[in-house]
Amino acid sequence: MTDNPVASRTPLSLLGTGAMGTALARAWLAAGHPVTVWNRTPARAAHLAAEGAAVATSAAEAVAANRLVVLCLLDDASVGDALDGVDLSGCDLVNLTTGTPAQGRARAAWAQTRGARFLDAGIMAVPPMIGDARSGAYVLYSGSSGLFEEHGAALAVPAGTRYVGSDPGFAALHDVALLSAMSGMFAGVLHAFALIRREDVAPKDFAPLLVSWLGAMAPAAHKAAEHLESGDYGKDVVSNLTMQVAGNATLLATAEEQGVSPELLTPYMSLLERWLAEGHGDEDTTGAVELLDVRRAERGPA
Repeated sequence: MTDNPVASRTPLSLLGTGAMGTALARAWLAAGHPVTVWNRTPARAAHLAAEGAAVATSAAEAVAANRLVVLCLLDDASVGDALDGVDLSGCDLVNLTTGTPAQGRARAAWAQTRGARFLDAGIMAVPPMIGDARSGAYVLYSGSSGLFEEHGAALAVPAGTRYVGSDPGFAALHDVALLSAMSGMFAGVLHAFALIRREDVAPKDFAPLLVSWLGAMAPAAHKAAEHLESGDYGKDVVSNLTMQVAGNATLLATAEEQGVSPELLTPYMSLLERWLAEGHGDEDTTGAVELLDVRRAERGPA
């Protein structure tokens, strides 16, 4: 994804050669990077040797080979296990291992005590998207701004890059927030298909309508953001909470008629009903976010 000749010469080490790690390694190799790879199971790294990678026999050997070290392992515990006792002084660690914000912050502090700079990351892509500039793949980064600035061009080779702040937990936070929204969307898609599947409606014919509708509704996130920024959930409301809750009765009745469980919808509906009961009927539904704050119960309603 970059034509930078300097970036193409930046050597790096990659720990972890699963499906994602392999895709990353291939993208860097194709761009001219000298890449050293390591995997706990050596056979899973050997295939990259034929593509030009150097294969390290240990994590310590891989780390010693290059200053830029990329981690793409199973989980945070795997990172700790792989680098236990390894000299990290002077290393630039980029952690593409999926984790939580707290794990990112703790791992950054851990790296600092061992003399390394640290970036945590969240990959917003699946392996086939890596290395394809048209795929829309990108990686969220947070932590050392100096590390990101120095190696930004190299990091942009397999996928686009978005630096989201010096707080090492922010990459994971953004990653999980986006994935959580995706999960909610998938739940709605599954429920929609469940409603039609016993009827003479072909899913492949319904899918374009569904995609178009979801695309038309997605910009509502901008309005929600405005409400959250201002704290005024009653500004420029198009369909207020009272109307939304009333309309939910039709969704539930249709699910019953079609013999479909409403279990994917009812948690959200219950949340809206609770917010309505607190007197917010003229507001937008965004205000129900207040009920998701577990600390609110300790403080009591505002």
